[in-house]
Amino acid sequence: MMRRGFRVAARLGHHRVLPRTLCILPRLSSASAFGSCTGSLVSRFCPEKTDVQDYALPNASWDPDMLSLYQEFLEKTNSEGWIKLPSFTSNRDHIQGLTLPSGLVATSDKGDYRIFTRCIQVAAQGYEYVIFFHPAKKKSVCLFQPGPYLEGAPGFAHGGSLAAMMDETFSKTAYLAGEGLLTLSLNIRFKNLLPLGSLAVLNIQVEKIEDQKLYMSCITQSRDQQTVFAKSSGVFLQLQLEEESPQW
Repeated sequence: MMRRGFRVAARLGHHRVLPRTLCILPRLSSASAFGSCTGSLVSRFCPEKTDVQDYALPNASWDPDMLSLYQEFLEKTNSEGWIKLPSFTSNRDHIQGLTLPSGLVATSDKGDYRIFTRCIQVAAQGYEYVIFFHPAKKKSVCLFQPGPYLEGAPGFAHGGSLAAMMDETFSKTAYLAGEGLLTLSLNIRFKNLLPLGSLAVLNIQVEKIEDQKLYMSCITQSRDQQTVFAKSSGVFLQLQLEEESPQW
């Protein structure tokens, strides 16, 4: 659970490799490091037509603050360059036709894959959130409302649930801003407890991109900015996805 002044440093990875298998991550050449422009990444990540359910849409559990701020950012998608990111149960639905580099081998062959922050399917019980991304500014805003299944201290969100939400928002921002795929480090300093059912606003900013890494920062606070729940920073590895091999 979150405690004032408690500092954690977590090294989180979005992949697993087969035991005793040497995994060599390919480097991006200077010519290909930004081969896929942000626009093409966004268009693939946010398909205009899909049969997959988008969970980043308002429902009856959203409190008035979350609903009104959602509407504000939705209006900004028409005038200020913001993009609302859809949220599917699996990243496989976001990057259809692409796969991790051949140096990374998944250990599971099960078909029911789910993003950790979308593993609780009952509305209002777990992670209620939506992410808005600004391509030109390389920044994101996540509106997050923790449900009762995320409890730590009685009545408050578990610190791990907020850490997972930060990592998820970092990862989406890193990928769209510069093909950042794998979390290298995540450092969090918790400031205040986050009440269950309340709104937390995560402000993510890409600080720099160098040496095949994206460096980002995050401030998580209340809507009125009077309460800071946590501050964090993350580093992501740039890694280009590969086209899936055709299935014969």
